Amino acid sequence: MTDRDEALAGRRFGDAADAYVAGRPDYPREVVDWLVGNAADIADVGAGTGKLTAALVGPRRDVVAVEPDAGMLAALAREVPAARTAPGTGEALPLADGSVDAVVYGQAWHWVRVPEASAEAARVLRPGGVLGLVWNVRDSSVGWVDELGGVIRGSAAERMIDSDSVAVAPPFGPLERRDVRWTRTMTVDELVAMAASRSYVIALSAEERAAVLDGVRRLVATHPETAGRDRVDLPYVTSAFRARRP
Repeated sequence: MTDRDEALAGRRFGDAADAYVAGRPDYPREVVDWLVGNAADIADVGAGTGKLTAALVGPRRDVVAVEPDAGMLAALAREVPAARTAPGTGEALPLADGSVDAVVYGQAWHWVRVPEASAEAARVLRPGGVLGLVWNVRDSSVGWVDELGGVIRGSAAERMIDSDSVAVAPPFGPLERRDVRWTRTMTVDELVAMAASRSYVIALSAEERAAVLDGVRRLVATHPETAGRDRVDLPYVTSAFRARRP
């Protein structure tokens, strides 16, 4: 599947909203705090079912979650009722000029057209506001996790981070980067749900999708590092990037 195919598949994320809720990881608190600091008004763009949104809401914070997929937005409203929601995209934000202190993207910046999304973020940010980008990526330095990647395939985002080619456009300058390693304990069903929520898998036929998910279960059942376990420890590297609006 090409990156263009993945982009088209992204339009069908709502078909897998339940799998996304069950399978996708949360974000480490220290990374979220590094991204937004003491920002009071925050836009979470490409918010999906609200995995990052949930970490952003809190006292003295107003969070609006922006998402183009109606199915994902409905799941977000259910999962994170404290956040406001609005349909929209990174290239056309439903926000007023200079209305937020932070614009953040969790697992979503690789879907945007960078020049247009950068200009839109700058439009809605107050001077000194932050554009923050973050991805949770499986740590493939671990043997069974590397083999898992062979079953469910890598993504455009993973390739972008591995090649250190995450980029923003003017008026933003160079990106700061922070990486945090951590481990998520998951049931096998949650691991399968994680695989089912990936754009590559969503785009497959029902038969092909079932074969991939069966492959995940077979790997966990037979690999020496995971065989016989009801729960597995999936290591992640969370890679975060930020730039300030001049």
